[in-house]
Amino acid sequence: MKRVLLFYPPGLLFQRGEDRCQQNVDEGSAQAMRACNDLGYAAAILLKKGYEVKLRDYQTQGDTMEDLHRDFQEFKPDLIMMSITNTTIFDDIKLINDLKDKYDPVVVLKGALFYDPEQAMLDMLDLSHIDYMIGGEVDYAIGGIADYALKGEGNIDDVLSILYRKEDGSFTRTKFHVWGEPLDDMPFPARHLMNNALYTRPDTDEPMATIQTARGCPSNCVFCLTPGISGKCVRFRSPQNVLAEMTECYEVHGIRNFFFKADTFTINAEWVKEMCTLIIQSPLHGKIEFTANSRVRPLKKETLELMKEAGCFLVAFGFESGSDEILKLIKKGATVEENYQAARWCHEIGLKFWGFFVIGFPWEDRSHILETKKLIMKADPDFIEVTVALPFYGTPLYETCKENDLLAESPLGSDFFHSSMKGTMHLSMEEVMKLRKNILLSFYLRPKFIFKKIGQCITKPKIFFNYVKYGLKLVINLFKN
Repeated sequence: MKRVLLFYPPGLLFQRGEDRCQQNVDEGSAQAMRACNDLGYAAAILLKKGYEVKLRDYQTQGDTMEDLHRDFQEFKPDLIMMSITNTTIFDDIKLINDLKDKYDPVVVLKGALFYDPEQAMLDMLDLSHIDYMIGGEVDYAIGGIADYALKGEGNIDDVLSILYRKEDGSFTRTKFHVWGEPLDDMPFPARHLMNNALYTRPDTDEPMATIQTARGCPSNCVFCLTPGISGKCVRFRSPQNVLAEMTECYEVHGIRNFFFKADTFTINAEWVKEMCTLIIQSPLHGKIEFTANSRVRPLKKETLELMKEAGCFLVAFGFESGSDEILKLIKKGATVEENYQAARWCHEIGLKFWGFFVIGFPWEDRSHILETKKLIMKADPDFIEVTVALPFYGTPLYETCKENDLLAESPLGSDFFHSSMKGTMHLSMEEVMKLRKNILLSFYLRPKFIFKKIGQCITKPKIFFNYVKYGLKLVINLFKN
């Protein structure tokens, strides 16, 4: 039986399974590591095909390179797949080259970086030891790659959204911007191979499963990779299929907390209504809780109320900016007033919400960023994250930065806290980072915020401890950087 090892490498924590954000968890304000669903989906598909599979998340486990090499020596994989990020790509390839030299497995890299990439970007990378690169959705690719590479079965050109090495050493692309079968046809992630205790809800430290409810986004945000990777047509799973996965998580793995992963969970109010009603009418109601991402348009107060009734404990909004001018330029498809409206609705119904904001867009001056600070203070979310604009290859933001000579270096190797940009057209990167520090400290160190959080968890010592832990982490990161 052929053996396959799927893994995240040892090192700092990154959301390697997130094609859109690839967040640097160690330097975020209150981020927790999400489950390695990309590896879990790949494992489930390979198991169905008869492969022996080992899944390892070395970075979240806190394991070392010695642990990784021990697994290679004992398991002796015929094929390996590692998830990479824009930030870690150079270290990732260095590690892969070492593993290829020592153990000679078939090597597959998976990451948004490889979605129909420009050749100039590929030329920056040492791909001499790489056999396949998955740029699209892993579940549509890994089975076909394994069958072709390990069994000589199938036609590799039929596998969607990958690059593969030919005999002459060059890479060929298969079809991109094409997506496969209905999402309900996919097996659930192989959670019996995952260490589910590693992925926790930030406030309670309870295990939290990630459940993909939809893929794709019709929006045109200039900084986002999703419309390219997953398409602009939103593909939904049926609520019944999602509930079945939740039930498996609860009954088999003892997981009662969920992150509903969708680029915008609330984009179809009728789907949300059916999903929440199904939960409310199920034996899980009152036993489980969930969080989800949302846009502020389209959004109804009734949708948020129903989500709360079904068990939603927090909703996350990508507010991005407090300036209507910037929201138009980044093609967010929302207004500042709609940002405020979503915040007001959450306060009115008692639903906690997280605000995500981005500063440092090319057009921003100090006044634009201060407008964002004003929105943050007025909207008063329960938690916030402020990141710096990152021009991923393949996005309109990258083209704008290149045209205006705003790139200090290649976007490869940078992240939301260490941008590759020189700054904006009006501000240096040092000025942008100072404004970020000011916003975060002004928000989190307000007496109003501190006393509110103390009141919320005064009888819940674990939650209080976690608030303190994340608060200290935030302050240390801000002053360290």
